[in-house]
Amino acid sequence: MTSFISVIYLLLSFSLAIFSDAASFQKLPVPGKRSGPEAFAFDSTGKGFYTGVSGGKILKHLPGKGYVDFGYITVSSKSQWCDGALGTAYMSKCGRPAGIAFNNKTGELYVADAPLGLHVIPSGGGYAKKIADSVNGKPFLFLDGLDVDPTTGVVYFTSFSSKFSPGDVLKAVASKDATGKLFKYDPTEKVVTVLLEGLSGSAGCAVSSDGSFVLVSQFTKSNIKRYWIKGSRAGSSEDFSNAVSNPDNIKRIGSSGNFWVASVVNTATGPTNPSAVKVNSDGKVLQTVSVKDKFGDTLVSEVNEFEGRLYIGTLFGPFAGVLDL
Repeated sequence: MTSFISVIYLLLSFSLAIFSDAASFQKLPVPGKRSGPEAFAFDSTGKGFYTGVSGGKILKHLPGKGYVDFGYITVSSKSQWCDGALGTAYMSKCGRPAGIAFNNKTGELYVADAPLGLHVIPSGGGYAKKIADSVNGKPFLFLDGLDVDPTTGVVYFTSFSSKFSPGDVLKAVASKDATGKLFKYDPTEKVVTVLLEGLSGSAGCAVSSDGSFVLVSQFTKSNIKRYWIKGSRAGSSEDFSNAVSNPDNIKRIGSSGNFWVASVVNTATGPTNPSAVKVNSDGKVLQTVSVKDKFGDTLVSEVNEFEGRLYIGTLFGPFAGVLDL
């Protein structure tokens, strides 16, 4: 009798575990035949999240209401012509938002649009204003990561490659292209500056909560570098971590000093084993959360923690994932 009760208890525990896991994860499908909620941002109200998708739209997701349009990279972005596969094929016309982040003091949303350059959307939403599509006379070909220094409002952003466009990302990775760059845009001076060159697939960047340094990922090299903004080492860079496989976007976790990194294992047949990797300010891995059971073998582009939840994005997927911690 005791053994029978034990078996029943185990079965119930297993069922509860499955139910709990299912309840802790939500899929939020992107509307309008758009795809690839690649990155996330949260405004100062903390109500809902913002994400950029194919076809050049910035969407806002409101609890209980779902997605609404917030911003557009171009006039075409609002059109149905930028829905579905056409929006991806004509990204040079529609736009393709990659990294996004708010300046929480002004309410402006900065966007690194992969083919069309650095943009900013006013606090109330609407059409984006182009800030820059080149630096020192050289056009941006493939922008990717972006973050705003929470202490100064200075914008840091990356180019995945200066040789390949977003449509040739596989060629960039296969050839081990090392023409990526880290940039700085100072809104007060309205000037873009190159901080680092020779990066190999510089996919994401994140400024520390105290504004002392910015991290930049090298997807192709499975490396994260640290560029010092303040202090005696200001202007210098160093290896921060080699422990995260094919790192994509990096996001700071409030003022904790820790960061989430989106990671995959890139193989000859494509990405596999997507995961969320937490690292501290010394580059030490603190936690790894596999999301393969929820996303399959796909390129997870960002993991962003907000109020006890992980918001998980993909480059091509049809939904944003929300995982309760």
